[in-house]
Amino acid sequence: MTVAHATTGSFGAFAEHYISPFAGFMIKYLYWSCIVLAVGTEVTAVGDYMQMWFPSVPPIVWVLGFSALLIGVNMFNVKAFGTLEYWFSATKVFAIVGFIVVAAALVFGGSNPDFGMQNYNADGGFFLGGAKGVWFAVIVAIFSYLSIEMIAVAAGEAKEPEVAVKKAFKVTLLRLFLFYILTLSLILAIAPVGKILEGGSPFVTVMQVIGIPYADSILNFVVIVAALSAMNSQLYISTRMMFFLSRGGHAPRMFGKVRRNGAPVNALLLSAGGIAVATLIYAANPETGFTVMMALSMFGAMATWMLIFVTHLFFRRHHKRSGEELSYKLPFYPLGSLLGALLMAALLVTTLFTQEFQMTLIFGFPFALVVAALYFLLRKRMVPAEEELREAAAVGDLA
Repeated sequence: MTVAHATTGSFGAFAEHYISPFAGFMIKYLYWSCIVLAVGTEVTAVGDYMQMWFPSVPPIVWVLGFSALLIGVNMFNVKAFGTLEYWFSATKVFAIVGFIVVAAALVFGGSNPDFGMQNYNADGGFFLGGAKGVWFAVIVAIFSYLSIEMIAVAAGEAKEPEVAVKKAFKVTLLRLFLFYILTLSLILAIAPVGKILEGGSPFVTVMQVIGIPYADSILNFVVIVAALSAMNSQLYISTRMMFFLSRGGHAPRMFGKVRRNGAPVNALLLSAGGIAVATLIYAANPETGFTVMMALSMFGAMATWMLIFVTHLFFRRHHKRSGEELSYKLPFYPLGSLLGALLMAALLVTTLFTQEFQMTLIFGFPFALVVAALYFLLRKRMVPAEEELREAAAVGDLA
């Protein structure tokens, strides 16, 4: 869909065009909500990680401090965001590559018999908790893969989207293998599942098992940088999303205003609402703050992914009827899209039966009703999906 229509509105515009304006409106706000709440999730994680060095300092202090710092950075123009994100990303990449090299040397070239693939079967192995445990673990895994869809959002600003999108997805799959699958495989080869489940960052746990002096503190620093990087990017994306929602008539006009430096401060302050929610939840119960924030953000994420699958079914059906030839087709249509939508729906329903994620539907369903009501209030002043690309081009100073 992105190759056929490279627009900043992305899957929201696709749903509006191929299903209905109501569907497009819902997916835009559901996605915005999940990114906003994910910002709060990341900052609560930072509060937890800082406890390793400063156990006597209340985590809420770090939550407030780092939140203020990143909101301040995003109040400047995009160059300030880009500079900070460059160093965040560089730190993450170098650290992960270094970790892979050290861990691979220990697992495949070391003499320690405690490290190796035999640890995959320790403490229940892959099926700890049985098939039910694996199914519930997928809910957590989806949160980790959240943001892969941002490739489609960014495609609206690419010079040659047909080439750029295909290349971006291929490179992303390679990076997911290297930085997720390979890294996790090495982590579990060194530290069995039981050790990982004791808590804390798996990277830090591995370094503590290995026993390299100060390595756990170094990895803890990197994990904090990674969380701040994710928070910084999500705050940037959610702010720009709200800005374009306003410019398209999908949100109050005040959120479409910018300062002289090009920063949409009103949209930023609204998008920082996830931090405010996280602060209140974390202050009430620091032990469950991270899990609760993850549960709240998961509704928007799962609903968005499910609706993307549904939109693809409408998209392909439309082009089949019109006889238009697509330059890029997703394999296994329609089975792949149908299966994807059904699995996402099943996972979403499952959250109601898991103690950690019960808030996903309890929060998400009323939120969806509020968004639906907002649609009927604003629909008269909405800009059609076909005009979104022109609107994005008119405010290119935010790109």
